[in-house]
Amino acid sequence: MQGKSVRASHILLKSTQSRNPYDRFRDKQITRSDADAEKGIREIRAQVENNLNLFAKIAQERSECSSCQKGGDLGDFTRGQMQKQFEDVAFALKVGELSQPVKSDSGWHIILRTG
Repeated sequence: MQGKSVRASHILLKSTQSRNPYDRFRDKQITRSDADAEKGIREIRAQVENNLNLFAKIAQERSECSSCQKGGDLGDFTRGQMQKQFEDVAFALKVGELSQPVKSDSGWHIILRTG
């Protein structure tokens, strides 16, 4: 792929409405509602917004994406590699900026632009 790339980390909470309502890393079925997933990601955002140093630790503990093993780090990506709702926000953030909650087919995210 050509074009500008960004680097980002994220924390994902899934719901029963998510595309794949299963946490493979922790081997558990997701049973929370979409509203509870949104509420949970808002609570996590409140925890990290004033101390971004906590982001990787909380991602390891709470994120329901395999990137939790890397503190939420997704590495570099270009347009077309992520779901549109996610990538539109990731590309709009400035380096070091934390997103508001973002809903995609995978669930609710907060995104930290790292590069």
